[in-house]
Amino acid sequence: MKAMEQTLLKGKQAQDDCAAVVKKLRAMIHSTVEQLHAHKKQTLFLTQLTAKTLPKGPHCLPLRLTTEYYSLNSSQQQFPSQEKLEDPRLYHYAIFSDNILAAAVVVNSTAVNAKDTSKHVFHIVTERLNYVAMRMWFLANPPGNATIQVQNIEDFTWLNASYSPVLRQLGSPSMIDYYFKTHPATSDSNLMFRNPKYLSILNHLRFYLPEIFPKLNKVLFLDDDIVVKKDLTGLWSVDLKGNVNGAVETCGESFHRFDRYLNFSHPLIAKNFDPRACGWAYGMNIFDLVEWKRQNITEVYHNWQNLNHDRQLWKLGTLPPGLVTFWKQTFPLNRSWHVLGLGYNPNVNQRDIDRAAVIHYNGNLKPWLEISIPKFRSHWTKYVDYACVFARMQHQPIEMCLLGTLNH
Repeated sequence: MKAMEQTLLKGKQAQDDCAAVVKKLRAMIHSTVEQLHAHKKQTLFLTQLTAKTLPKGPHCLPLRLTTEYYSLNSSQQQFPSQEKLEDPRLYHYAIFSDNILAAAVVVNSTAVNAKDTSKHVFHIVTERLNYVAMRMWFLANPPGNATIQVQNIEDFTWLNASYSPVLRQLGSPSMIDYYFKTHPATSDSNLMFRNPKYLSILNHLRFYLPEIFPKLNKVLFLDDDIVVKKDLTGLWSVDLKGNVNGAVETCGESFHRFDRYLNFSHPLIAKNFDPRACGWAYGMNIFDLVEWKRQNITEVYHNWQNLNHDRQLWKLGTLPPGLVTFWKQTFPLNRSWHVLGLGYNPNVNQRDIDRAAVIHYNGNLKPWLEISIPKFRSHWTKYVDYACVFARMQHQPIEMCLLGTLNH
């Protein structure tokens, strides 16, 4: 009996010890989860910070280009073939960017893969800080026989706060407070939307294409984080069936639908849109400007921006207002025209990339950053010689740093 009593006592002590260990392990797990959450949030913040910056080389490039531009005489500062800028029979592209190398890759990859570069016209709009440098780059690196126009957004005098609700809102104290004052985000995902790039009207210029190109019938809008791999002239002959916007849809079984971007708890959104409607992609969009003006799409955009003055209708960015502006006015293009995800998804199907006309580095892992996905980087670097760019930045003129054959 005495031995049994001692055995039971030991068992009871072991049970107490197990309970203490379990309690301690639970505390450790909770602490580890908290640390993991903090590290994930920090990683997301640092990734966002990296995505907003440029490496030292590309950052200094505009300074070198600006110096070279002002060493030219006035005739050397002019682009040739400017009579083509308003010819609706040609293929016109709109590129809005403050990143010189990114814009260069878009233009060069498009020109290299075009059947006849003399019929292609690239309209680049940038900000005042990069305007001269952007001009110098393309003066020194003309894309074959294609026509180049570089414009300063500040020269668009019609684009002012009295005309544009978004311009008025971007300058509001509440918007500036949201972006620049330190206060906790409600969720980690908010970090990706609290990006000061959305304060730039350059990012919203895509909603004013008819005002920028009043004499054109169609314009192909290209983001500056894409690479063109095939001839795009077929897009101008696509029948949009009376729609204004031609775009590739992005939804699958349960993702990238309207409910991901719009706030369906708000009665205005719930009343006007379908939460299961398929989203589509900005980055390569063919716009029918004749139909745009006929349906007064810019006014539709303005009306929705006015209704969203308190930022309650949709997530930040330009895609959500695009979804509501072009609601029931978007024609789905074949998916092979535009493949997305190279800026965040390392599992993009290689077969899709091979047959794509345009590949898109949407996401934070841009190809000009060290954090880019290595296996996708070569598609971008193929069209710009980094070694040449950096060498020219040191002591030599910036000339012929674009790669690819432009003999056609």
